[in-house]
Amino acid sequence: MSADRLSLPHGDLPLPAFLPDATRGVVRAVDSADLEGAGVTALVMNTYHLMQRPGSSTIKALGGLHRLAGWPRPIMTDSGGFQIYSLIRQNPRYGRLSDRGAVFTPDGSGRKINLTPEKSIQLQMSYGADILVCLDDCTHAGDPLDEQRRSVRRTVAWARRAKAEYLRLVEQKGLAEAERPLLFAVIQGGGSAELRRECADEMLGIGFDGYGYGGWPLDADGNLLTDMLALTRELVPPQFPVHALGVGHPANVAACVRLGYPLFDSAMPTRDARNGRLYVFSEERLGALAEDGRWFSYVYAGDDRHIKAAEPVSAHCDCAACRRYALGYLHHLYKLNDALYPRLATIHNLRFMTRLMHLLGAADHG
Repeated sequence: MSADRLSLPHGDLPLPAFLPDATRGVVRAVDSADLEGAGVTALVMNTYHLMQRPGSSTIKALGGLHRLAGWPRPIMTDSGGFQIYSLIRQNPRYGRLSDRGAVFTPDGSGRKINLTPEKSIQLQMSYGADILVCLDDCTHAGDPLDEQRRSVRRTVAWARRAKAEYLRLVEQKGLAEAERPLLFAVIQGGGSAELRRECADEMLGIGFDGYGYGGWPLDADGNLLTDMLALTRELVPPQFPVHALGVGHPANVAACVRLGYPLFDSAMPTRDARNGRLYVFSEERLGALAEDGRWFSYVYAGDDRHIKAAEPVSAHCDCAACRRYALGYLHHLYKLNDALYPRLATIHNLRFMTRLMHLLGAADHG
């Protein structure tokens, strides 16, 4: 592991890196060849969703996540802490959290699922992931201090149990250093600097390969919580990567790279693509990726002014959509609601994100 890359069982991961959300084992509308063509270097998948569908026994029968998805490069598996937060904290009738773990009944399902820190690690290890994430007790930045304090206490206790289970499985499987997946812990604490510091100190004492910024990274107005993100990064020694979980807006990614974050994941770029919002670099302002965010803009595929647009979405983009098709054709596909539109649009936005990572990496090491 170094400042500019992570060495993982399925290859080195250059940093900084944006990991598209392949939540249920697929990045919607594209296949693994499309992802490789767009320059994607790693994916993030979600244990909470995968254990329900297609299910852990099916994943095992199909040879693990890499064979399931036909993806040869690294995969990170999120523990599902945020999804459990969304399900239980906002809809208590679906389950409950305790110091032991989470018991929940997904909407539309009649069965109860028990997810403990140990079970989460067992599942992620069995899936063959390259980076595992400890189960955490997620909160919202605006939750009361007592709730944040309980979250930190529980998240630390769960991380300690997850680490013990991880070490047991690594030893049981006889994994050499180069073969073992990395283990990340999540730093919670909401908007409290004191709790963030306490959580980080505890996690560093347990010892992990990397860490994640826990909790929603935006305030109620959608603004990046820059001060808390900066503090959390400063609390972790620079040799350890810290993942800005859920950060995917291009301007926010650039801001977090400036703060020292090398890893990102979000469904935003692919969701935006499917909904007709395409990302385009403003080439004349690209130089230093200025903090004003004016180095990129949006093209709305459904806008009728693009009906006869003969140029590509971006003349400077080398993605499969821009190399072959006019913006007017993408507009046509969008209006038709044809399945080709989300594929081409997703490829374009992902290529934008991978180009952004190259630019940010070059600026960081320049």
